[in-house]
Amino acid sequence: MTGILVLTAVELEARALARELELRRVPGHPFSAYEPSSNRPRLRLAPVGVRATLLPDRWSALVAGLQVPLVISAGVCGALAPELGVGDLLIPESVLGPGGERLNVTPGAHRAAVSAAGHACTGCLLTSAELVATPEAKAARWAETGAWAVDMESAAIVAWASRQGCPCLVVRAVADPAGQHVPAELIGLLTPEGKLRTRRALALVLSRPTAIRHALALRGTTRLALNSVARLIAELAE
Repeated sequence: MTGILVLTAVELEARALARELELRRVPGHPFSAYEPSSNRPRLRLAPVGVRATLLPDRWSALVAGLQVPLVISAGVCGALAPELGVGDLLIPESVLGPGGERLNVTPGAHRAAVSAAGHACTGCLLTSAELVATPEAKAARWAETGAWAVDMESAAIVAWASRQGCPCLVVRAVADPAGQHVPAELIGLLTPEGKLRTRRALALVLSRPTAIRHALALRGTTRLALNSVARLIAELAE
């Protein structure tokens, strides 16, 4: 393994983690990517889109100079288990994909992350093709799958890293607890690259002011969750 490649879904996550990790944006890169000012340790951070749809096209640029990096799917998740709260870390041993496939992370990397975290949930993470937005939907997924939390990218990232012969790990933290509603319209405010669609956001402000209140609340919990993720990545990169 040479280096660590941290992959988020959207630019907002990548930017927030970069700020916490004191990474700089790489000048002249074909897409947003962040690295330390020094190449030691070698760490690279970049978004790969909602559902990781941009990962195949970006892979060559992402791994340039890293050889066989530890690939970390990082960012926020939604809790399915009622006992998980905002900011709680999830470092799953396995990820359940949208088609029911179970994908394991690299055991050695998992052990190191759990040891560095001190306290984290290691239960299964569900990757969903669609946003799991309501408390009722979250409860149903919890009962059906036994997964502790849900995201939309980790299964794709783990599967891709494994096919490339890279070790892989998932580090997520809870932004929305099991009892919290997440307006489904919010995901439509982002481009595939994870950038805000300003016109849609303005239209939503006018048509659904309650959705914006939910969005502002989610922004705060997302910040807390990403702080938890950044602290652990900093430990792993030392």
